[in-house]
Amino acid sequence: MPNNYFELTVSLDNAFVESIADYILNIYDEGLELGKDKIIIRSESDLTFVKEALVSLCESLENPIKMSFTLQEKENIDWIKSYQDSVQPIDAGKFYIFPSWYEPKKDMINIKIDPALAFGSGHHATTFSCLEAISSYIKEDMEVIDVGCGSGILGLACTKIGAKVTLCDTDPLSVDSSKENFALNEEKYEALWEGSVNKATKSYDVVIANIIADVLKFIAKELQSACKKDGLLILSGILDKKENGVIESFKELTLVKRTLKDEWVTLVYKKETN
Repeated sequence: MPNNYFELTVSLDNAFVESIADYILNIYDEGLELGKDKIIIRSESDLTFVKEALVSLCESLENPIKMSFTLQEKENIDWIKSYQDSVQPIDAGKFYIFPSWYEPKKDMINIKIDPALAFGSGHHATTFSCLEAISSYIKEDMEVIDVGCGSGILGLACTKIGAKVTLCDTDPLSVDSSKENFALNEEKYEALWEGSVNKATKSYDVVIANIIADVLKFIAKELQSACKKDGLLILSGILDKKENGVIESFKELTLVKRTLKDEWVTLVYKKETN
């Protein structure tokens, strides 16, 4: 083991911690620790490239997120074990989400996710609310597509209920993470591809998209087209201040349920037959 390692601390508004962590895990997927108003990344390699990527991201945003950075070289410790010790399992709806170093829980639907491998361990408000919606609306033998699948946790939840699940994500790392997590849980999906919902060749009983508001608006027509008549769309990743724009993009559908948790909105729509 090398004598030293690098630690990059990103300080920012707590409301953006999870979404920026999601972005970081697209380019670096190990040793990430989330705290209040901060993200800590650790590596045996220099993390300057992560800092530069975040600076570029800030410059590209319409409403920049204020971030400050501290990059240090430190004496090596067993920080992977320290990180694992900091990750706690959670209950969300019918589901118990736990890392592999914990035991499954009786009387719950168990989903094993190692957060160090991919973002999407159920702790974020949007993932939590989606798991609650899945608990309420997904039934056995339903055909479901998870658009922007990330770690695959939402698709896994549907599979555990008995649904037939397809997944897609434009990020190849997310595709790999979904494969790994399905294998970790000894579950199978119907299909998984790199790309978006426009590659779908059929329609589904339920379309799930936990992305961000701007992307939901951009692909609104494709998401609706992928949904069967009388089917459901579960949409999340929506900051409350962006909600009206999403509602406008899906105004032809019937809103079934709205959930607000920690400034994040989840919307469940029904595509009713005309």
